[in-house]
Amino acid sequence: MLAVRLYPEGLRIDEIEPPSPGAGEVLVRVHAAAITRGELEWPSDRLPAIVSYELSGVVADTGEEVFALTPFDRDGVAAEYAAVPASMLAPKPASLSHVEAAALPMGGLSALQGLFEHGRLRRGERVIVTGARGGVGHLAVQLARHAGADVVEDGPADLVFDTVGGSLPAAHRVVTIAAEAPGADFFVVGPNREQLSELARLADGGELRPAVDSTFPLGRARAAFERVAGRGKRGKVVFDAAGG
Repeated sequence: MLAVRLYPEGLRIDEIEPPSPGAGEVLVRVHAAAITRGELEWPSDRLPAIVSYELSGVVADTGEEVFALTPFDRDGVAAEYAAVPASMLAPKPASLSHVEAAALPMGGLSALQGLFEHGRLRRGERVIVTGARGGVGHLAVQLARHAGADVVEDGPADLVFDTVGGSLPAAHRVVTIAAEAPGADFFVVGPNREQLSELARLADGGELRPAVDSTFPLGRARAAFERVAGRGKRGKVVFDAAGG
């Protein structure tokens, strides 16, 4: 199978054997896998590694359509097949294509966990989302509005949810996924099957829609990461693994 792997010297498109699922894992035929800029910054002792931790695909044995954010401490999923812990997989939103579904897990879970677990956002509160056009920010805006919060551009605010870093507006509570900052609650998103299922429910109910900036085949991995690092994009960059 084809796989996009990161080496100390850069990206390669490798032809490798499909993985053999271990205990508690299933083999997924990957239809789409989304990427982020930080994946090219893994420490060298973790390389070579397959990139991407967001997928949408089909369970090879059953044909079930699934999507997931997979654990960061293992190989990624930018390949034609991936072995994925069954506990990480949620049913794919029926209303979304595989490309759209792959664009949802990391951004959607980051937004949900940041706004509600860490930010304790409540109905009627004012929230500022920095980077509101980005892969996390545009989903955070939709989730906050669905929850009855007032999304504003400047203060005063009850909560700032920061997705880009830098100078932050004043607020009673500040949550960031960008960088540690004095007085801010910094966190790293974690996989969560139940929360993914909630995101899928919202998507199928028309309350949440992930934005896809662009798609690339696995063989154009370098171009895909150049787009991730480029200016002016809105939403996620996604590998269309089933498209070539």
